[in-house]
Amino acid sequence: MKFIAYDLGTGGIKASLYDENLNTIEKTFIEYDTYYPKDGYHEQRPEDWWQAVIESTTELLQKTKIDPSEIACVSLSGHSLVTVPIDTEGELLSEFVPIWSDSRAFLEAQLFFKKINEEEWYLTTGNGFPAPLYSVFKLMWLKKNQPHIFNNTYKVLGSKDYINYRLTGNFYTDHSYASGFGVYNLNDNKLEKQFLNVAGIPEDIFPEIVDSHFIIGKITKEAANLTGLSEGTSVACGGVDNACMALGAVGAEEGAVYLSLGSSSWIAVNSGKPMLDYKTKPYVFVHIQEQMYTSAYSIFSAGSSLTWVRDTICQELKDSNNAYRIIDDLALQSPPGSNDVVFNPSLAGGTSQDKSVNIRGAYLGLGLGTLKSDILRATLEGIAMNLKLSYNQIAEKIELSKNLLICGGGSKSKIWLQMFADIFNVNIIKTNIDQDAASLGAAAISAKAMGLWDDYSKIKQLHEEEYNLSPNANNRDTYDLLEKRFSYIAEMLSDYGDYCNRD
Repeated sequence: MKFIAYDLGTGGIKASLYDENLNTIEKTFIEYDTYYPKDGYHEQRPEDWWQAVIESTTELLQKTKIDPSEIACVSLSGHSLVTVPIDTEGELLSEFVPIWSDSRAFLEAQLFFKKINEEEWYLTTGNGFPAPLYSVFKLMWLKKNQPHIFNNTYKVLGSKDYINYRLTGNFYTDHSYASGFGVYNLNDNKLEKQFLNVAGIPEDIFPEIVDSHFIIGKITKEAANLTGLSEGTSVACGGVDNACMALGAVGAEEGAVYLSLGSSSWIAVNSGKPMLDYKTKPYVFVHIQEQMYTSAYSIFSAGSSLTWVRDTICQELKDSNNAYRIIDDLALQSPPGSNDVVFNPSLAGGTSQDKSVNIRGAYLGLGLGTLKSDILRATLEGIAMNLKLSYNQIAEKIELSKNLLICGGGSKSKIWLQMFADIFNVNIIKTNIDQDAASLGAAAISAKAMGLWDDYSKIKQLHEEEYNLSPNANNRDTYDLLEKRFSYIAEMLSDYGDYCNRD
C-alpha cells in the first residue's frame, strides 16, 4: 500500500510518494506563477495548479517506475483562503482567482463590520489575519464587482478542493479548510448563518464539509488518463496547509508547538480549545485531528528579510550558492547582542501582535565602529527575537512543551538555530521531516482514510532528530536585555509608521 501526498503551496506543488510506513520514496516539485495586476490583487490560475498536478504526478511515476495500481490513496494539503467559482456544469468561471494574500476586499470587510461586531466575529471564527483576506469577503467583492460570475456560481472551492474536484468530479471540503471561510463557528463546527446573511452569501455556495480523512471519491477515467494514476484510486479530502503542517510537524499532541522558518514565519500550537485573544488576534484553524485546533502568530518577513540583506548589504553574495553559510560565518564574528545593534524585521509591515500594521523595519544602535558582522548577526537575532514575542504570547495562554521543533528552509542553519535556543531559552529540535511537514500530514490523512492508522500517534516516530540544541546559559542576561530593547523599539517603529502614514 502506497500513498501520494500533494503539498499545494503558494509557489508550486510538491508531489511525494510514501510507502505504507510513511517513509518518503520520492518527491517532485513543479512551480507556478502568482500575478499582481493591481495593488492588493494576488492571483493565480487554478488551471496552473491542475497542470502542475499532472506534471508532478507524471514525473513522480516515471522516476519511481511504480505500478500506479499500488497507490491506495492520494490526498492534498492546500494553501488557504482561496475562492474558485464553479458553475452547474462544473466549469471554471474565472481564469484567475484571489489567493490567501489578496486584500482587495477591504471595503467589503468594512461594510460587514458595520453590522457585525468585529470582536464577536473574531471570537467566533478565530480568523486573526486581516479580515479582507478571508473567503467570505472575497465573495462579497465578487458579488459586487463581477456579478455575472457570482450569479453563475454553483460552488466555491478552496485550492485543494478544486484539485479534488478535478480528480474525482465531486465537491467537498473539510473542517480545517472551512475554518478559513470567515464564517465558520469554531465552537459549533459549522457555518454561522448570521454572518452569511449579513454578508449576503448563500450557505449552499460552499461545498459539503466532511472530515479530512473522508474518502470523497475515486480517480476518474479522465483524471487517470492525464495523471497516470489508476482509475478508481481513492481520494481523501485532505486539509488546509496550516493544519497539515501542524499534523506533520508535531502530530496531534496537546500543547505541542513548532516554528516554521521560511520567507514568512509562524509559531503554532496544538490545543483542544482554540487560542483566542482579540487584542493580539492569533489566527486559528481547525486541526486535522477532530476536536483539536492549531493556533498561530506569524511575522511576514523572516527569511525574506535575510534575503533582502543578502541582495543589498551583501550584494557580492547574491549569486553565490553558499551565501547564507557565509552570512552565518560572518555573523559569528560578532558577539551575542551584536555589539548593541538591533534589527526589527518588519520589512513587509506588521501583524496582529504589533502595535500597528504600519510598523517599519529598521536597524538601530549603529555607530562608526559598527561592522558588517554586527549587522548580519543583528539580522539573525532580530528575526528570532520578533518570533520570541509571538512565542511569549502563546506561552501566556497555553502550557507549552520544553522543546520547540523548527522546520522550513531556515532550519538548515545550525548557527541560527543555536541563536533561537539562546533567545527562546528552550531546546531547539530539527528533524529529518524539515520542509516536508505538510506533505507528511497529507500522507497521514491517507493512512487513516485507508484504515492503516487508527489515529495520528505514529507521526512522532517518523521524526529522527538531526539537531537538539540547548540554550547557552552564559547568553541569558544578554538576550533578556535585548528582548526589552526589541519590545521598546517595536513600539517606537509602530508609532513612526503611523506618523508616516498620516493623511
